[in-house]
Amino acid sequence: MLLLHRAVVLRLEQACRLKSIPSRICIQACSINDSFQPQRPSLTFSGDNSSTQGWRVMGTLLGLGAVLAYQDHRCRAAQESTHIYTKEEVSSHTSPETGIWVTLGSEVFDVTEFVDLHPGGPSKLMLAAGGPLEPFWALYAVHNQSHVRELLAQYKIGELNPEDKVAPTVETSDPYADDPVRHPALKVNSQRPFNAEPPPELLTENYITPNPIFFTRNHLPVPNLDPDTYRLHVVGAPGGQSLSLSLDDLHNFPKYEITVTLQCAGNRRSEMTQVKEVKGLEWRTGAISTARWAGARLCDVLAQAGHQLCETEAHVCFEGLDSDPTGTAYGASIPLARAMDPEAEVLLAYEMNGQPLPRDHGFPVRVVVPGVVGARHVKWLGRVSVQPEESYSHWQRRDYKGFSPSVDWDTVDFDSAPSIQELPVQSAITEPRDGETVESGEVTIKGYAWSGGGRAVIRVDVSLDGGLTWQVAKLDGEEQRPRKAWAWRLWQLKAPVPAGQKELNIVCKAVDDGYNVQPDTVAPIWNLRGVLSNAWHRVHVYVSP
Repeated sequence: MLLLHRAVVLRLEQACRLKSIPSRICIQACSINDSFQPQRPSLTFSGDNSSTQGWRVMGTLLGLGAVLAYQDHRCRAAQESTHIYTKEEVSSHTSPETGIWVTLGSEVFDVTEFVDLHPGGPSKLMLAAGGPLEPFWALYAVHNQSHVRELLAQYKIGELNPEDKVAPTVETSDPYADDPVRHPALKVNSQRPFNAEPPPELLTENYITPNPIFFTRNHLPVPNLDPDTYRLHVVGAPGGQSLSLSLDDLHNFPKYEITVTLQCAGNRRSEMTQVKEVKGLEWRTGAISTARWAGARLCDVLAQAGHQLCETEAHVCFEGLDSDPTGTAYGASIPLARAMDPEAEVLLAYEMNGQPLPRDHGFPVRVVVPGVVGARHVKWLGRVSVQPEESYSHWQRRDYKGFSPSVDWDTVDFDSAPSIQELPVQSAITEPRDGETVESGEVTIKGYAWSGGGRAVIRVDVSLDGGLTWQVAKLDGEEQRPRKAWAWRLWQLKAPVPAGQKELNIVCKAVDDGYNVQPDTVAPIWNLRGVLSNAWHRVHVYVSP
């Protein structure tokens, strides 16, 4: 009996000497040991029940010792089973076949079984597959709540290697070394210069595109400009005064705010590539986004420099502060008549969605030309002048022009075609995705529609059978002002899936207030630069049994 007593007490003392285990998993299970102070019970038995009492005491000690021993075992097992993973290992788990892993802080989670249960739909969670959740939680703050974290904790499988937290070094001679950090949801078309678009399912999630996932079109490295020393040089008219405006000076002009959609001339270029090879980035449907811009009107600034409308043709030329190794800066121009028209609402913008412009989008000042192709919205604006001819920039004279399908690179004459300004009517389907499987019964189709020049979208037609029959979609978003419909309309259609149908050929086309409508196929509008791609947008999906 005494030997048994000594063995139990020894085990209790060992359990009581346990310190807190480094693993977060063990803290709760082991915390009981930190305050437990054992006292050796007396085994001096007296009376008739002494034997029974002694065995009861020993039974209690044995039970408590077993509990503590089990807790010790759990703690040690948890400590030994905590796996350490590298970011490279995590990034290789992006599909149901490999497992779908994500990280939050230093923790690694296998969410394969949760993907189909995600309230926002599997596609949203899959955007973070193989990488961090933080950028997406920043977009959707509803996730950052205790019950969501508790749910996520159930899928934890380990920790990130601490060495992976060190940011990789880059060569200082690299002209792109100082480019800003980008959101991982963006689908990258080129890294240098950086060009990327949001995935379709995020593009129309909000009427106003969040800054981090606004499509990015850069032609050169992103300059890192000091707002305190920044100056915008505006060349004065003959007899007028040239201006050198600080950011504060621009803030002293009356402030205007407008909602404007920007679209790259190459949006949906990938569809032209399917007809015949073109030269240009393989933009899908995401080279378009919408923001609330604020700044000074260009007409007010030009007026202060002595400019006014003239009878002869004139152009306002913009020059950016981004440049290549030879010192050549990005440039573009718009007609003076548009620039001086208060109704055209051309801005020298310094805010985007209520915040200073992000670096990728022109900080500290860019041009915003409502209804006009994105190539004229010059970022990192450094110089403005009025000239009798349009800008001599390569991007004005030798790019962003449309040609006949018969024109190739041996016969093209860029001087024969005008520069793109206003864009044609456009629409695209963002949900469902091409190749996706949809449920039988009812299908929800979503997308966007927009037209250049301030022309309002008045209708979006949607077909489930490749264009044989049509239904009218419901238009969402801000009401559009006559001749000032600068922003897109989001649309959606809920339609019954025809019984027995195994596949759907979904098509959309938009109509603007000039009754301009999208062409039905790509081939007749194909051109060697792949610009102005606005044929009916088509998505082929499968219907689940």
